[in-house]
Amino acid sequence: MGAATTALDVKSLTKVFHERGNKSVKAVDSISFQVNQGEVLGLLGPNGAGKTTTIKCILGLMRPDTGEIRVFGENVEACYPRVLRNMSAVLEGSRNLYWRLTVWENILFFARLHGVTSREDKAHFENLIRLFSLEDKRNVEVRKLSQGMKQKTSIVCTLARRTPVVFLDEPTLGLDVETSLELRHVLKQLASEENRTIIVSSHNMDVIQDVCRRVIILSQGRIVADDHISDLVSLFKTKAYRIILLEPVPEGLEEALASRFKGATVTGDGRRTEVRVNLLENDDIYTLMDILRDRGAIIDEISNEETDLEKAFLEIVRRERNNHESS
Repeated sequence: MGAATTALDVKSLTKVFHERGNKSVKAVDSISFQVNQGEVLGLLGPNGAGKTTTIKCILGLMRPDTGEIRVFGENVEACYPRVLRNMSAVLEGSRNLYWRLTVWENILFFARLHGVTSREDKAHFENLIRLFSLEDKRNVEVRKLSQGMKQKTSIVCTLARRTPVVFLDEPTLGLDVETSLELRHVLKQLASEENRTIIVSSHNMDVIQDVCRRVIILSQGRIVADDHISDLVSLFKTKAYRIILLEPVPEGLEEALASRFKGATVTGDGRRTEVRVNLLENDDIYTLMDILRDRGAIIDEISNEETDLEKAFLEIVRRERNNHESS
């Protein structure tokens, strides 16, 4: 096998927004990453982390303050707008559509902008309409559709352009469970069969975990994790514990745990108590047992909690915030 082709190369990207009173906000803080052709990458982060700003800079919709962005070797700023022939995007949902055109007219319009007009291409459009169950809506004006149908149409218009790089910002917004599952299947198929590069930004962790092998996590404009999802999840495996006590909440337990384990929770119903805690060091289990024993706690059950991408994400972001606040 030959070396993988780099579809997207971002180097030292920084974007600062200037507000009134000489106040500035660094939305993206010197981030660098690469994405290979055929890769499906997840882009995660809390609100305000810099995800959408990063995507808009790559698409040329915003000019970064510093840094370089290349798509298949072409510098986005120097080769704009020609470089756009390689990229398409769903941004802010159905706002990408012309609401007084029908579903089919929108598909044809956006596809033609990219020179996608052949008979084979139109067969591809028909397949996308069937796949997203839009057959009976093809001749309906977009403004008359439900929010979910508008979102479907926006995704179909983006996929119809057949660009090698696709950005999907919150693609499952407004979609029902069945269509969301269909979308996951389509994304994996496009990557494997058509070798498309897909960058998915979403708060829906199930979608990211299902379609992506690798994820980049942003927090406060910086990359705080860039790894395979399986590696991120395994990093936190067996460290989250759930303990059930056969009694009401022992006096002083909550305070003692909070002073030793950040994020520990204690809940009770007057008869039993549930403790959830992350043990980050090997000897933390002994410290936990000492705290419980000192307060006379009677343990009924202790178990590891299953770790998924959402729990790993929350823990990574929490640690980054704590490190930032303490620095």
